[in-house]
Amino acid sequence: MKIQCRNLGKSFPNQNGTIHALQGVTFTVVEQEFLCIVGPSGCGKTTLLELIAGLQAPTQGAIRFDDEKDAGGSRPVMVFQNHGLFPWMTVLENVAFGLEMQGVRRKERHGKVHDFIERFGLSEFADVYPHVLSGGMQQRVGIARAFLSNADVLLLDEPFGSLDAQSRTLLQEELLRIWGDQKKLVIHVTHDIEESLLLGDRVLVMTGRPGSIRKDMQVPIQRPRTMESRNQSDFLELKRHIWELLEEEVRENLRIKK
Repeated sequence: MKIQCRNLGKSFPNQNGTIHALQGVTFTVVEQEFLCIVGPSGCGKTTLLELIAGLQAPTQGAIRFDDEKDAGGSRPVMVFQNHGLFPWMTVLENVAFGLEMQGVRRKERHGKVHDFIERFGLSEFADVYPHVLSGGMQQRVGIARAFLSNADVLLLDEPFGSLDAQSRTLLQEELLRIWGDQKKLVIHVTHDIEESLLLGDRVLVMTGRPGSIRKDMQVPIQRPRTMESRNQSDFLELKRHIWELLEEEVRENLRIKK
């Protein structure tokens, strides 16, 4: 699977005229690649994911999916920051939902689900409903459901945004392990520069609204990466460079002068 975004733009009418969320966004993501996107608040990162997921239509430009194995391909699966779980389903049923929609038999899908929820520390909550869980645990359920689906493409919108620092660190490592096993194409939106460098093969740095690609950077840090990778000189240098690209945009958003 390969995704090509060409000259994407998205505008929204409002009472004062038109809001231009994205403009001239062009990039390509290839099979098994982990792409991270960082940018200031309001730059259109989530809108970009929604365009790729087919939840919105672009105002201009086009998105092309190339799948050499299957001309039809499978549609991307998106993990939202607000979890998107079904409140009437248990944890096990939520994680198994994608497999159920694909016609996988109950015994087989539940066997697969039990392995995944164990990896995410959710085994003892298999039969409870989402409202019982903390926000961080609900997010783990959403991520497990996405990876257990047979989708070729995962779109992750700030999946760790609601987690405390310790849980975030552990789940970043678990996400890397699972991606290492499955090697799906992943597009991951985050505000966290360190997270983008820990997870990504590449990082797209976006401008403020209207969002466009300011820099497309390879991450040359060898895998497997761990928390210790954050202390490497090349990691710190990349982090500094991305912050320099973002600082002016962030200051403008917050109306803070340098």
